[in-house]
Amino acid sequence: MMTSAMSKLYSFLSCQTPTAWVEAALENQQILLIDHANCEKKAAATAMNLMYRYVDRAQLLQKMSQLAREELLHFEQVVKIMEEKGVKYEHIGASRYASSLRQDIRTHEPARLVDTLIVGAFVEARSCERFAKLAPKLDADLQKFYLSLLRSEARHFEDYLYLATLYADEDISKRVVFFAEREAELITKPDSEFRFHSGNPVGAI
Repeated sequence: MMTSAMSKLYSFLSCQTPTAWVEAALENQQILLIDHANCEKKAAATAMNLMYRYVDRAQLLQKMSQLAREELLHFEQVVKIMEEKGVKYEHIGASRYASSLRQDIRTHEPARLVDTLIVGAFVEARSCERFAKLAPKLDADLQKFYLSLLRSEARHFEDYLYLATLYADEDISKRVVFFAEREAELITKPDSEFRFHSGNPVGAI
């Protein structure tokens, strides 16, 4: 089942994470953990915001409620690992990734909801892909933790995509392709700042 989910995920993404990013992540594990914690908080907040905005969408409410709880649990788990490793939780700026994807979200409904859900699918899919890339190269504790996240993150990706299809008044395939191309650009183009969702590092710290 997990192999099937990962196969769908890799087909969904238009590119794989560059090797240079994996190398930068291994060299900057403190920043990786801090930004990972931030990403889990933001994922929970995104789900909650959707619940507040679209109170009439029963399946959205159910799936986003579950997703928010899981993301907050993941946040708590990352913070615990940080404490165990002596990593101080400090403020760091966000990457360009999510904000750049959201710039292309349409402003009228239901297109706004559909695009927001598609972007959510890409964020979750990329997170899952990076957990899989990193896990074999990390210490035993982090490897176990990142592998444990794969199943839920893969499900989150599928939930977002399912909801986008459910609430669309159009075939979403063209929008998926559009965001896939934009997402791949952000992942493969040079990026001077290392973050969990940053692009190809160029002297990134």
